[in-house]
Amino acid sequence: MSGSFFTSMPIAIAAGGAIGAVSRHYLGSFIMRFSQGGFPLGTLLVNGLGAFLMGLLVELLALKFSLSPSLRGFLLVGLLGGFTTFSTYSLEMALLIERHQMLQAGLYAVLSFGLTLAGVFAGLYAGRFLA
Repeated sequence: MSGSFFTSMPIAIAAGGAIGAVSRHYLGSFIMRFSQGGFPLGTLLVNGLGAFLMGLLVELLALKFSLSPSLRGFLLVGLLGGFTTFSTYSLEMALLIERHQMLQAGLYAVLSFGLTLAGVFAGLYAGRFLA
């Protein structure tokens, strides 16, 4: 492997992560304007969208497009890794539980798992269709 791979990969991932994290912040904040009762709808929908995009890109990259390892790292690890977040989900779950909002916590857990898993499968199938 060339030295440029090791030099450019961390930069590509960091750049993608910065863009993904800022995108998550603004999109999540925008969505939360329409949320009622403190339910973390922004994180839920951002994670669902990110899961769909992850599945879509993985499938398209496997079947139709060939990208450099650095560009793959930028998109998959950096951009989508920064866009979706399990740590924010975990914090929001803990806060719901601490506030004794067990129904919302349970609903959030089930919807988060279901939506992100469905998002990945939808992305995989969309990628196969588009390839």
